[in-house]
Amino acid sequence: MLEIQDLQVSYGQIKAIKGISLSVPDKSIVTLIGANGAGKTTLLRTISGLIKSKSGSIKIAGEEITSCPAHEIVKRGIAQSPEGRMIFSNLTVQENLKMGAYLRKDHANISKDLDYVFNIFPRLKERISQAGGTLSGGEQQMLAIGRSLMSKPRLLLLDEPSLGIAPILVRTIFEKIVEINKNLGVTVLLVEQNARMALAIAHRGYVIETGKIVLEGEARDLAENEEVKKAYLGSG
Repeated sequence: MLEIQDLQVSYGQIKAIKGISLSVPDKSIVTLIGANGAGKTTLLRTISGLIKSKSGSIKIAGEEITSCPAHEIVKRGIAQSPEGRMIFSNLTVQENLKMGAYLRKDHANISKDLDYVFNIFPRLKERISQAGGTLSGGEQQMLAIGRSLMSKPRLLLLDEPSLGIAPILVRTIFEKIVEINKNLGVTVLLVEQNARMALAIAHRGYVIETGKIVLEGEARDLAENEEVKKAYLGSG
C-alpha cells in the first residue's frame, strides 16, 4: 500500500529525515516508534504532502505521489489524524465529521459512513450537536479519527492517538484502530509513543532515531528485543 524509498527531508540546514525507506503492506497495521524529535511526525506530514521532501520516493499502491499537493493525496486515499487532533473547535461533532468528506462526490454514501463512525464511536453520536471544543481529549481523538474515516481512506496515518488521553480511554482507542483495520480493511501507519500498546496491535514495526530507521521487524519480535525493551518499554 505504501512504499517509501530513501526519503530525505530538511528544515533549512537541519536534516530531519535522513534517507528513510519503509513499506506498509496492504490491510496491515505498521507502527513507527521513537523518541520525541526523532522525525516521526515529519515523516507523516511528508507522506500527506504537507511538507515537501528534498529527495526520495513515496508511492501509494504503486503510484508515485512524492510531488503531489496535499488535497490530491487525500483524493488518492490517504488520510491523517494529526498529533494534537486539530479538530474544528467551533463546529459541531457532525459538522467536523462532514468536513472529512469534503472532497467526496458519492454523497449518497456519506450518511452511511457517518452511521458507521457513530457505530464504532457511540459517544460521538451522543454529542452529535456539541461543539468539538467542548469534548474531552479522548472524545476529540475519536472525532479526529472519525473525521479521517469520512474521506474513505485506503491508508490511515495516525499521529500519537493516545497523547493527552485518560488511560481508561487509551485502550478503547487502540481497540477501535484494530476494528477499523479488520472490518474496513483500512491500512494503518501508526506513530505512537506508547510503544507497548502500539507493538501489541501492529503486525510490523520500525524504530526511528534522529531521522533514521535503526530497527525493523515483526511487531512481536520488536516487543521482545532487549534494546527496544530498555529504550521504549521501560524494562529489559
